[in-house]
Amino acid sequence: MAKTTKSKQSVRPLADRVLLQRFEEAEEIKGGIIIPDSAKEKPQEAKVIALGTGALDKDGKKIPFSVKVGDKVLVGKYAGTEVKLDEEIYLLMREEEILAVID
Repeated sequence: MAKTTKSKQSVRPLADRVLLQRFEEAEEIKGGIIIPDSAKEKPQEAKVIALGTGALDKDGKKIPFSVKVGDKVLVGKYAGTEVKLDEEIYLLMREEEILAVID
């Protein structure tokens, strides 16, 4: 089972799903006004924490993942499903929802 970092719980995504953790954005102060968390945009960069078991093609063979644990990736602002594990927020999505890998 893939363990999430800093978590007592273990999570194993299924099929072609990937578990991600968004990078925190630095708090912005514009013109002396602090922007509340609810008004901030969600960061689009995330780190791959765990991979699922893999999707199957029409012949029943596993399709290899294009990403690996530890990769830094770009995701859509509203892609995936947020899940809370041990007070940490993670993002669970299908691999096809990942837009790019950052080198």
